Amino acid sequence: MSPGDEKILGENTLWHGRFASGPAEALLEFTSSLSFDVRLAAQDIKGSKAHVRGLGRAGILTADEQTAILSALDQVEVELATKQFEFVATDEDIHTAIERRVTEIAGEVGGKLHTGRSRNDQVATAFRLWVKEMLVTTIEGVIELQTVLLNKAVGAGDAYLPGYTHLQRAQPIPLGHHLAVHAWSLSRDVDRLFDTHRRADVSPLGAGALAGTSLPLDPVATAADLGFAATFDNSVDVTCDRDFVAESLFALAVLGVHLSRIGEEYCLWASSEFGFVALDDGYSTGSSMMPQKKNPDIAELARGKAGRLIGNLTGLLATLKGLPFAYNRDLQEDKEPVFDSADQVQLGLIALSGMIQTSEFNVDAMAAAADDQTALATDLAEVLVDGGTPFRQAHAIVGELVRQSISTEKSLSDLVAAHDDFAPSVNELFEPGAALYRRNSYGGAGYSPVADQLDRLSALIKRDRDRLDELS
Repeated sequence: MSPGDEKILGENTLWHGRFASGPAEALLEFTSSLSFDVRLAAQDIKGSKAHVRGLGRAGILTADEQTAILSALDQVEVELATKQFEFVATDEDIHTAIERRVTEIAGEVGGKLHTGRSRNDQVATAFRLWVKEMLVTTIEGVIELQTVLLNKAVGAGDAYLPGYTHLQRAQPIPLGHHLAVHAWSLSRDVDRLFDTHRRADVSPLGAGALAGTSLPLDPVATAADLGFAATFDNSVDVTCDRDFVAESLFALAVLGVHLSRIGEEYCLWASSEFGFVALDDGYSTGSSMMPQKKNPDIAELARGKAGRLIGNLTGLLATLKGLPFAYNRDLQEDKEPVFDSADQVQLGLIALSGMIQTSEFNVDAMAAAADDQTALATDLAEVLVDGGTPFRQAHAIVGELVRQSISTEKSLSDLVAAHDDFAPSVNELFEPGAALYRRNSYGGAGYSPVADQLDRLSALIKRDRDRLDELS
């Protein structure tokens, strides 16, 4: 960079008055965030327009000046939307680029756009607006996946499969009950996302660099103009607060873990060893070498991307942990992690919804696996408990019968039928799926409580849709 270029660059920075020369090329390249914070363009323009209106209300801008700057912001908005906006070397971020272009369009009056505002509160405002929108979009995606799971659960009818603990067959449970597991865990994600939105819904605009301003601006009115639910209480705190980013990353990471568990399950279920589900061709891939393969890549990537989401969270927390108040340039590192996490989660929600919606369950294979007689051991023990046998004694009796069945290769049903502690009617329990009609405890894995549960789940999803409508 020649001395002449350095002078031009220096005159185009926001701080050029303090410096005798322009920034070094290495500084510009290392500190530039334009490549990723261009995603905040719409939010920056929204915040700038609200700020201009606030300057007008305060009498700092005349009506003509306000109109000129707002008109220039409208033009910049169109240029950005139509990809006609031309960036220059000194546009270190989207905020600088927009202000530069506004001044080019509006002339000298454009220099008043930044009156009473710092990039610290400006960036925080735009980022909070973006995060709020992202959280709404993510909630929409989660609710859509819950709806797919609910519809599949209702459509499952009386189908059942083995429930597992330690990845060993445990007890037979309705397929609807198992699918609802994921929908209920996602409901907690929805709550977390709503809570994160509530804490992000605070306007920083008017806090300035860290100490507010001596100009007669009204941050409360500007917050209302921007649709924020609250205004900051402490100007230092709000300019350097990135709790809302960390919370967003945490909520997205936990959601990603839940998506990963769905992915893991579908990887198992789609395997030949399980054979519980067949994936649609449109949501599967093949092998470049083995013609017979049909791979659950969506499920695998849902599982794999969870580590990336966790990494984004821990990386930001490590950045934040030692920062003094107030703003430090380290905070520039807050955006890429949340941009990436939001992208991956939102794409994952769409892909998993499609994969599950189009998949077909092999209910015969599920039932065959669940009809292993040893899976009824707990139910057999409870039959004895109903007759007055202490549970520990009942557990030992049934455990001994299971051991005998395995060691002698006699059927458990024959051994139970020959045992003095069981009535002949116990044989009915060995009919396929019979145990599921006996379990009637609230929230349990019996047909009756599952039907009630799915009704509650449907009502919960409707309530969350209503909450989302109110938020939007």
